[in-house]
Amino acid sequence: MEKFIKACVSILPKSLQDIYYKYEEKWLYLVFGGLTTVVSIVTKLGLFALVPREPKWESTAGVIFSWICAVTFAFFTNKKYVFKSETKTSKEFWTVFASFYGARVATLAMEWVIFFICCDILKINKTVITFLSQVLIFIANYVLSKLFVFRKKNSDGDKA
Repeated sequence: MEKFIKACVSILPKSLQDIYYKYEEKWLYLVFGGLTTVVSIVTKLGLFALVPREPKWESTAGVIFSWICAVTFAFFTNKKYVFKSETKTSKEFWTVFASFYGARVATLAMEWVIFFICCDILKINKTVITFLSQVLIFIANYVLSKLFVFRKKNSDGDKA
């Protein structure tokens, strides 16, 4: 994947390559965050299409199912490609994994509240709310990952 990304960037004019490398982390987050959003939307709308219409639980089941799929995809792509976070031990890996999922619980709660209010109470179209809520979730997830999960270690080994 890294070779593919570098090959794509190499065909850009030098000025655009400079911009890409200056903001590489943000560009990669945009790409992989976009793919994570696709995973979330496809799994959620797929579940809505398959699950019998039970108004009290349909939105909740869709949000939770899509959240699990999207967060799992996001963890591995963010860890490897976006934040380039290396874990040397099993304990370190599981600590980062738990931290990532923990940070995502906040955005899961945020998304659930959005769906509960907008879809279950206000009866706004689930597809519309799916797309609108993803913008908020996207931004919140970047901030949480950058500030709390994948912080760079300083020379002492402590997180900066």
